[in-house]
Amino acid sequence: MSKHGYEAGRLNLPFVGHCTFGKNEPCLDWDAIEADCAILGAPFDFGTQYRSGARFGPRAIREASTLFSFGHGGAYDHEDDVIYLPSEKVRIVDIGDADIVHTDTIKSHENIELGVRKILAAGALPVILGGDHSVNIPCVRAFDDQEPVHIVQIDAHLDFVDERHGVRYGHGNPLRRASEHSHVTGMSQLGIRNVSSTAREGYEYARSVGSDILSVRQVRALGTEALLERIPSGVRYYVTIDIDGFDPSIAPGTGTPSHGGFLYYEVLELMQGLTRRGDIVGIDLVEVAPDYDHTGSTAFLAAQILMNTLGFIFEARST
Repeated sequence: MSKHGYEAGRLNLPFVGHCTFGKNEPCLDWDAIEADCAILGAPFDFGTQYRSGARFGPRAIREASTLFSFGHGGAYDHEDDVIYLPSEKVRIVDIGDADIVHTDTIKSHENIELGVRKILAAGALPVILGGDHSVNIPCVRAFDDQEPVHIVQIDAHLDFVDERHGVRYGHGNPLRRASEHSHVTGMSQLGIRNVSSTAREGYEYARSVGSDILSVRQVRALGTEALLERIPSGVRYYVTIDIDGFDPSIAPGTGTPSHGGFLYYEVLELMQGLTRRGDIVGIDLVEVAPDYDHTGSTAFLAAQILMNTLGFIFEARST
């Protein structure tokens, strides 16, 4: 084997070695996180109202992400003429999963929140792999000692239910719970469409507290640049991506598929545009349920959108 350049050492193909996100190094001591970005799994799906299985999302996304792990010195994008995520400039670690206590939503959410707080205390960007969308509740709560954030949501559903039969912390509640925090300054809720678990009251309340709600068709009618103009600039963004925001033709592996969703480049271009308008300071990607997609395409989509978004974030921060 040649000893020159990237050919030195092990080839380390995607299907060998330990399965961390992007095959980045693990860091299981949460008090010793030294990184620009830390990945946390939140394999919790007790908040689902229909098909469960998103507890296996973090493992599936990590497995899929190994496909994108063999770039040599970063990932070159010929369209942008940029090398994204160069290893000598951007350090990513995988801190494993929050401990999930079966049937105990409150304790499980507390454990997820602890992981996010540890990442933030280390000065790293938290990226959380769900799990159902209720994991967003502890993630956003963990930012209560940080500077304010504007939430950008990609989703088929508004998730603005206040309480239903005593349930306040399920996957239909997270954006309502987020709206109750003083450190959340507003929301852009994108991709919301068709029959929703949130009643008219929820939509009315969301708009009354400053939410901008757009369907996929409305986003397409606007175009990416006009859409970005509707989102506050020069602020900190927390991005929450429900995989059912994408069309089930490319993301069937989810518990509540909804036809008429986004395609890959629509979301990718939005993410890149956001990094040019402000700073993305937290991300969760939720509702990947791999057992409903035996091709693995949904998990590959999740890993690819996360990898590219991270590339955009750190490239924007470096310029």
